[in-house]
Amino acid sequence: MIRLLFTIIAGVLLGGVVHLVSVLALPRIATQDAYSRLTPMTRVNAVTPLALADPNNAPMPFMDPAFAIAICRYDLSGGALKLTVPVSQAYTSVSFYTRNEVAYYAINDRSAGRKVIELDLMTEEQHGQLPEDEEVTAADRLIIDSPTTTGLIVLKALAPEPGLMPQAQASLAASRCTVQTEAPPPPARQPEAPPAKAPSGKR
Repeated sequence: MIRLLFTIIAGVLLGGVVHLVSVLALPRIATQDAYSRLTPMTRVNAVTPLALADPNNAPMPFMDPAFAIAICRYDLSGGALKLTVPVSQAYTSVSFYTRNEVAYYAINDRSAGRKVIELDLMTEEQHGQLPEDEEVTAADRLIIDSPTTTGLIVLKALAPEPGLMPQAQASLAASRCTVQTEAPPPPARQPEAPPAKAPSGKR
């Protein structure tokens, strides 16, 4: 009886381990993941608008027809990436994924607090190579570290009404996703005022 109980427990544990390994390994071994499906229809390091969601032919799963969607398929091997996304009238979000579809960062117009979402995307190694005088606070320059050299950036703009969809698509079409071949110049320093001269005494 005890041997049978141990056999059942061992079988359950083994099945759980196999299931967990399969789930974790599936994104790496799948040949029709999002990155692979989007490769033929997108350019690297450029923003590509996607067609509106069609249940019969959607390039990505769970596409909401109320959102205009654009993709930047990035490759940081040539340098850091500069991303600028104008905020749409209703709601705009930007999500970052590794090559294996692991989400590692997201931002929207509410958290950005600006009319344009602007940030630099780079690897940890590229971030570490920045000169100290180029380290600007997050309020002035948002730097995102990508855990992989390649990946996907998903841009979404909400159209709360069908008539607002062209405006949402236009805001994404104006987005830019380009490689910085040269490091951006450090912020200009204000010249220091000359020291005030001490007043001379009267003779």
